[in-house]
This record gives sequence, structure tokens and C-alpha cells, in this order.
Amino acid sequence: MNAREERGLVIAATQKLTNKGKIWLVPSQSGKGKYTVHPDPESPFCSCPDHEETGGKCKHLYAVEFTMSRDKAADGTVTETRTFTFTEKKVYKQDWPNYNLAQTEEKRRFLALLHDLTRDLADPPQRVSGRRRTPMSDMAFAAAYKVYAGVSGRRFGTDLEEAFAKGYVSHKMHPGMTWTFLESELLTPVLHQLIARSAAPLKTVETDFAVDSSGFSTSRFVRWFDEKYGCERSGREWVKCHVACGVKTHVVTAVRILDKDAADSPQFGPLVKATAETFKIGEVSADKAYLSAENMETVFGLGGTPYIAFKENSTGGKGGLFEKMFHVYSLNREEYMSKYHKRSNVETVFSMAKAKFGDSVRSKDDVAMVNEVLCKLLCHNICCLIMSQFELGIEPVFWHQEEAPTTLPMLPSA
Repeated sequence: MNAREERGLVIAATQKLTNKGKIWLVPSQSGKGKYTVHPDPESPFCSCPDHEETGGKCKHLYAVEFTMSRDKAADGTVTETRTFTFTEKKVYKQDWPNYNLAQTEEKRRFLALLHDLTRDLADPPQRVSGRRRTPMSDMAFAAAYKVYAGVSGRRFGTDLEEAFAKGYVSHKMHPGMTWTFLESELLTPVLHQLIARSAAPLKTVETDFAVDSSGFSTSRFVRWFDEKYGCERSGREWVKCHVACGVKTHVVTAVRILDKDAADSPQFGPLVKATAETFKIGEVSADKAYLSAENMETVFGLGGTPYIAFKENSTGGKGGLFEKMFHVYSLNREEYMSKYHKRSNVETVFSMAKAKFGDSVRSKDDVAMVNEVLCKLLCHNICCLIMSQFELGIEPVFWHQEEAPTTLPMLPSA
């Protein structure tokens, strides 16, 4: 008996459950209202947050099952019938040979892909007089490589020298220049462009997408006055990052970094539209923070289907496409939630990027903090692309065929 079953047994033993035909009203253990439970064996439903988020059986469903299984005789004897369900467990095996090969070859391939991705970048106009600006190709390569290396500026000097020796940068640079590059506003739109371009080779694989946001902590602290408690507080600043990603390869297809207090819902439309410029939109999933009629219509307008979690007090009263999806949610809740739960892949994206490239930024300048997070996501995309090369046999389309590196090992035959 798991924890939810135990709590359900306590509710059934201590609370009064009300039967309304096929519907049961189960009191909340916290004493705040009641939950609506429909114990359908094929598609059970409960209005509690636990069931809506996980899609599995909650303690209220178990409480109803225990109550329904009891049969009280005339002499007061209580007979309880318990039904055991055997669940088949699916195990998805890791393709270890290709995974190990991808990890072994990652750094070499990363440098080759990053160089090919950045070498054709156009330089912004420069002043007639004054010192000539570093080529944008070198700026983008050095900034992204610095984030990928994850070492201090001084130790990064060796990596820059090796990159110059291999022809990845056009001239020798002092490692401290990478911080100057990150502080440049000219680099920000270029990094957005590179993230989209690095995801493009996977457009034949990805049709379903997920949207969410997460924060990267910084080394800066801020103070504010808490009106509720009447005291001054302090805390670490953070960079809020909104992304759309593919649910199969976890590649980031679009990103927006705005003010740390920016609302989530308004970012949904721009992220999905930016994704649609390269990818064909099939399904788009997101949590309740993105629930709105406008976001629903945006996905439909791009030829896709939105699977956004509905709130407990949501109704189909808004009409239109919002009402249509609410009826789909109400009548086919299990199927709807199974598609919605693809959203968990975007959390995997943030987990992957933070685990590999850090969950904080070293920069203290506002522009540099944004560019550093963008570099983390660009590096993440290139790593996803390398893994897809080995597991799916996909080659990057931004490579020029006549100049494709010949030193990389051949992919294993299918």
C-alpha cells in the first residue's frame, strides 16, 4: 500500500463521503471544501490539484474506492473487498554504445559545429575612425566556447590558443576579451539567431513542443521593502528565461529573456510563432500559467493543437476555440492530460542545461547576464544535435557539403 492509498484509507475511515449518483463529494483533509470525484475505472477523475498535475490516482479516488468496496450487513458486520491491479512497467533502455560515443566525441564535434555555425556571421557597421571591432564570428565563437568550457578567464586562455591554431578564430585574443564580448548588446540578437539556426537541423524530427520558464541566479543582490511584513528584505537577483523546446530531442527552438518579473502568459505567443518559422507545429503543451483564449487561438492559427492545463475554476464560457478545448479536456481528460504531460520535457531541458553549464551566471552586467544565459542554451542545442547525430543519424544542414569536416569519425551504420 503506497502513501496515497494510506491517506485515502484514513479519509474513508474518518470522513463522510457523499454519493451523488456517479459523482462523489470527498472532504478535503485540510477542511477547506470538498473535491468532486468520478471513480470511473477507465477514466477516473478528481478535481484536486494532485490528480490534475500527475494524472494518477490521488488519495480522494482511493478513499472512494475503499468506501465503495465496503458492505455493511444487518448485524453490523463490515466486509471489505479489495481489488488488486497488476500494472505493466515499461522500461526504456538507454542506447549506451551511441551515448558513450557521443559523449566521447562531444568536445571535438562541438568546436567544429560551433565554428561552422558562427563563421558566416555578418559584421555590424563600424565607425570610420577608431579601433576596429573584433569580427562578430570570433565574438560569438569565443563567448559560447567560454561558457561551454566552464573555466575561469585565465584558464580559458589555453583553449583560445588551441582554437586559433585549428583555425576556429581569425586571430589571437586575450581571454579577458570574452567578458567584453558578453557585455556587448550587438551579440544578443546574434545569439538568438544562432539558437534558432542550431535547432533547424532537427525540424524533420520535432513536431510537438513545450513552453515554460525558469530562472538562473546571479552574483548580484538586491534590497526591497516588504509592505506585508513591514521590513526590509534582500535576495539574489536572477535572470528569467522563457523557452519553447522540442519534446523528443529537447532542443530549444525559441527563447525570450525579459524582466525577471515579466508574466509568463504573454511570452507564449511569440515563442510559438518563432518556432513555427522553422518547424511544423503539431502539439504545444504548457502549464496553467499560459492558459488564455489568445494562446489557444495562436496555436490553432499555426495549424497545431494546444494542450494547456485548465484551472479548477475554468469553464467553456469564453466560447470559440477555448470552449472547444475545454470540452475535449472534460470529455477525454485522460487522453488530454497524457498529451499535456509532454510539458515535463521542457523541465528536462532546464535541468540538462543547468547541470552541464551551471544554474547561475558569473556576469554582473545586465546585458552580459542575458548573453551568458543565451550562450548556455546555444551550447545545450549543439550538444543535443551531437547526440541526434549518433542516435538518429541526422547531420547538421548548416554545414557546407564541400567543406564538411573529414576528421570526424563515421557514424555507426543502422
